[in-house]
Amino acid sequence: MSLRTVSFAALTAACLALPAFGSEESKTWEASPEATQFVKDTIVLGMLASPYGTGWTDYEQLHTYFQRARDNGITGHEMTLAAADMSWETFLEQHYHFRAAMAQQPENYLIVNETRDIEAAHLQGKTAVIWNSQTATILNGDLKKMATLKDIGVKSMILAYNDIFRTGSGQLAAQNGRDIGLTPWGKKVIDEMVRFGILLDLSHTGSKTANDAMDYMDETYPGVPYVYTHSVPAGLYKSEPNATPQGCYRNIPDNEALRAAKSGGYISPTFTEWMLDGIWPDDISPKQAADMIDYYVKLVGVDHVGIASDDMFSTELVVAFATANADMYNDGGYMIDAFNKGATGSGELARILAAITDDLWARGYSNEDLAKIYGGNKMRVFAQVWEGKPPEQFLQEYPERLRLRQELEGKFFNR
Repeated sequence: MSLRTVSFAALTAACLALPAFGSEESKTWEASPEATQFVKDTIVLGMLASPYGTGWTDYEQLHTYFQRARDNGITGHEMTLAAADMSWETFLEQHYHFRAAMAQQPENYLIVNETRDIEAAHLQGKTAVIWNSQTATILNGDLKKMATLKDIGVKSMILAYNDIFRTGSGQLAAQNGRDIGLTPWGKKVIDEMVRFGILLDLSHTGSKTANDAMDYMDETYPGVPYVYTHSVPAGLYKSEPNATPQGCYRNIPDNEALRAAKSGGYISPTFTEWMLDGIWPDDISPKQAADMIDYYVKLVGVDHVGIASDDMFSTELVVAFATANADMYNDGGYMIDAFNKGATGSGELARILAAITDDLWARGYSNEDLAKIYGGNKMRVFAQVWEGKPPEQFLQEYPERLRLRQELEGKFFNR
């Protein structure tokens, strides 16, 4: 059964009797005034999963969520427009509902085309919208659609989500022994992504398919980075007393993170509770989120780590869909079991990031380190892939742009 066969209306109806889950019920963690201000002064870029119909259904949800993010200093988000087995027509419907909602408050949103748009959104107090597709099925077999995706503003794309697709295998298929690797079609999709400056996102991709894709990138497009926009480090949880034998199928091994960093890319852990194998907290704590950041920094270096809540405005629809269609996930009940143990939410950046900042400061992280992790590393990669700007050039220009921006804001970067 594919996602496209389930109507949004059916999903909504299935959820009416469910309790509220997700970021709308996330805990707000206390933080110091200094950390709260630092987050507001710094460019912060998260990544969230929020398709219309399986993440939100009411335009007001969108406005409330992003107003809270703006109020707490979250500059923008790599934002999911499509996932799993989605058609071009459904992708356009997703895009329409996002844009129709944003058209109600045009003063609050800025669609990102280049890195300077992110800085402009930060200066103007707007939400920087960075479109991401968690699937390549939206091409409907037509590579020429990649040019249209570029014009729409899609900035990154995943080849395969959970199952087996024409491009290769997702992580769940791989865990079930069905990783077919990167296909010839998958290579053609990558060719078009590179041609149009769309970032290759290897989140949710099976290990053989992901490593094949990395091999292809390294051999065919040396120097072009690839990333994991929202992937938890498997190595952090493998020794947990309650960890499952195979681990959470969404989490990635260290060697994949190392390869992405070597390409010049970044890896962002997600603060989604059900992926924390062996823990499954009711509320992910700032320490647990900081542990993931710290793990990746120690593994790949501070220049290659980002952040991602992988948030849903409300996971009611997701819980309902996963419960009703558990066979499609074929994960041995892992996700539903985690939900039943209370892991139905995530650490929403607006509610947790300042507290994470306090924790990371206590571990010895500097303001410069955190500025890289919270947004600077992503912007360096974006500038390289979207604008063809060498990393050295961006790193030379960015401090001056940062200084000028701070002068305009009348704020100071040093704590």
